[in-house]
Amino acid sequence: MPPELRYPSPAVARSLKGFARAVSKVLWRIEYVGLDNIPAEGDTGYVVAANHQTYVDPVWIAAPIRQKTQFMAFDGAFGWFFIGRLIKYLGAFPVSQNPKSFSSAFRTALRALNDGAVLVIFPEGSRQIEDGELLEMKEGAMRIAIAQRSPVLPVTIVGGNRIWPRGWALPKVFRRLRVIYHEPFVPETDDAVAETERLRNAILSGQIH
Repeated sequence: MPPELRYPSPAVARSLKGFARAVSKVLWRIEYVGLDNIPAEGDTGYVVAANHQTYVDPVWIAAPIRQKTQFMAFDGAFGWFFIGRLIKYLGAFPVSQNPKSFSSAFRTALRALNDGAVLVIFPEGSRQIEDGELLEMKEGAMRIAIAQRSPVLPVTIVGGNRIWPRGWALPKVFRRLRVIYHEPFVPETDDAVAETERLRNAILSGQIH
């Protein structure tokens, strides 16, 4: 039996997102660009696909989004003390490199979109290193979007590689961060490779070195 989709109450979600934006403004001077590209809150689910630079990326990305949210997360994180319980409470579900695990996560992702949720995915599958270069992007995010013909909202995080990249034990503070929401698009073909390249180009268009 597939796991139940979990969401915090709307009031709790709004409070947590408002708190996250306020803290991020102080600690990382966060700047949001392209907020008008975020689809209006409604009953239609869509995919958010972003580059992955820090553990905090899901919080930064979801903070301005008012619609209920689900996150596809690394399965190992669910075993971490406190963090595991927190991300599960906030609407995360696990995925790993195991084909059986991905098949289950794929079905859960489709259920989330059908349930009108925003599905946040990091196609690189791993955090970037300090140089901030985009890693190879896996096709799972676009396969999910193609299956539902769901809109895709590309997001570029700029500066996270100077805050908490892979290999750093702790994050740095008081460094600038930009989160860019690009124009959404709907997959035009069933070619996941081509659509993933389209997504990659959108994310790269926002990168600043």
